[in-house]
Amino acid sequence: MKELIEYIAKALVDNPDEVSVSEVEGEITSVIELKVAKPDLGKVIGKQGRTARAMRTILSAASTKLKKRAVLEILE
Repeated sequence: MKELIEYIAKALVDNPDEVSVSEVEGEITSVIELKVAKPDLGKVIGKQGRTARAMRTILSAASTKLKKRAVLEILE
């Protein structure tokens, strides 16, 4: 999961070196925290949050396949 979000985020931003992804695993749900450079924050969120919503949809589909639940948090 973590690698998937990192791959997508690095493809979107101008500074791929500043992308950091961490995963906090719980019993049922794992929270994936995405942190990017300040100027790239808009690119990751997208217009009206469309890009972020698309990333969450892809993450949801991938986690369902593994019979888990994952949530994406975009940190500033």
